[in-house]
Amino acid sequence: MEIKVLGPGCPKCEQTEKAVREVVEETGVDAQIEKVKEIMDIAKHGVFTTPAVVIDGEVKVSGKVPSKEDIKKWLGK
Repeated sequence: MEIKVLGPGCPKCEQTEKAVREVVEETGVDAQIEKVKEIMDIAKHGVFTTPAVVIDGEVKVSGKVPSKEDIKKWLGK
């Protein structure tokens, strides 16, 4: 599974990355987590409000910090 956390480094972006990493660790999901900070790379995903989470190429959330429960659902846990 490939997870991308999109955001230039704002506090909400950092919160999102932390939550994603914690859920992956807690659930034991085999996933590669990548932080994408470059605006052009973020825009390539069709995202214009951050933070955003992309799992296996699908944008799951944009413009807000997801709850851990939402992240677990996306990971199938």
